[in-house]
Amino acid sequence: MNILDNFKKLTQIPHCSEQTEALFNFMIDFAKEHGYEVQSDEAKNILIHKGNPTLALQAHYDMVCMGKAPLIETYEKEGWLYAKDSSLGADNGIAIAMMMMLIEQGEEIEFVLTSDEEIGLIGAEAIQLALGAKYMLNIDFEEDKIVCIGCAGGADLTAEQSFYKLDEEDFYEHMYELSVTGLDGGHSGVDIDKNIPNAIKVLADYLKDEKVVLSSCQGGERHNSIPTQITMRLSSKNILKANKWVKVKALEEKLELYDSDDFLALLQEFKHGVHSYNDEFNLPDTSINLAMVHFEKGKATIECSARGMDDAGLDVICETTLTLFEKYSFSSTLNAKYSAWKPEINSFTTIVNESMNKVFGTSSYEAIHAGLECGLLLKRYPSIKFASIGPTIENPHSVRERVNIESVENTFKVVEEIIATL
Repeated sequence: MNILDNFKKLTQIPHCSEQTEALFNFMIDFAKEHGYEVQSDEAKNILIHKGNPTLALQAHYDMVCMGKAPLIETYEKEGWLYAKDSSLGADNGIAIAMMMMLIEQGEEIEFVLTSDEEIGLIGAEAIQLALGAKYMLNIDFEEDKIVCIGCAGGADLTAEQSFYKLDEEDFYEHMYELSVTGLDGGHSGVDIDKNIPNAIKVLADYLKDEKVVLSSCQGGERHNSIPTQITMRLSSKNILKANKWVKVKALEEKLELYDSDDFLALLQEFKHGVHSYNDEFNLPDTSINLAMVHFEKGKATIECSARGMDDAGLDVICETTLTLFEKYSFSSTLNAKYSAWKPEINSFTTIVNESMNKVFGTSSYEAIHAGLECGLLLKRYPSIKFASIGPTIENPHSVRERVNIESVENTFKVVEEIIATL
């Protein structure tokens, strides 16, 4: 089988984050069938190995499920592989498919498959596997011809507040259901500077000059995806009209309403997107994604994800956001914080760069404004040298996700070249 055949097989094995048991078992059985030793730890990380290799390949085996996923129907068009009405899972399934190919070839390599990367690098944070390799190649980068040598750190923030129920005399005259749907979405890191509309902010800004009280609200999909949709039920003093973003549906029934001014004011003041820029690497330095909101029976929850190219910047963006939550009397927590991977060129990145040049005819060193597991793994394995590469994947974490087929083939040649060199 080739890499695409392997990948298409993987798409039929459900592996949304926190629901990866089927793929966990499949990879263990697959490796053992091909004569490899397999270990796993409590976090469901997997180590597949044979012999005494100097190189480890690393990828995560969960995916962000959007649209119809995990029901994935793939199709090819003009040199790209897509999924119909769902995320594709090329992030990071293509890397797993490459590993399967190398396992079929009997290569003496350590294959490290980490769990639940997409919901906070959980597997990498808790990894307890004994590795013998001197070098680790992460295959979770999403642009070919580049050797990634650094990445952003990140953290998830959650805020909660309860609001009291209003008496009927405090209602406004008009009852509505408002919705924003079908936006493009995208990755909360690599796409955060691309001016992709955030559905939550679109609706919050639409209501900025209106007098409304809220009944319920549900918006966003994942903490690491730019929101594509939101639905809100409310009472309005004025007649509301639809625009190109916001659909307006008048309701006949009376709603249960709550004093929600602070909730809406917080959403309107929240500065989604890039907060500062990194001129050295020509990418965002700090950013935050307003990811999910929920308002039901007077209880409001807001979830967001922060990123920083160094730990100091990450601390600043987190503190700024926590201060905003405090301003509106929300209680807040900071979760799943992970360190940045400080950029470094070393003997291993040089080998990877030379291999990239040999296959593609060009290569460059870059850092990425997104979370890779290298930063956490470097803390666990300080003697290992790291680099990251990958095929060109566009619009990950969205139903527009696609992977370039020729890029997959050439990136695999780079991997083979690195193996041969070492």
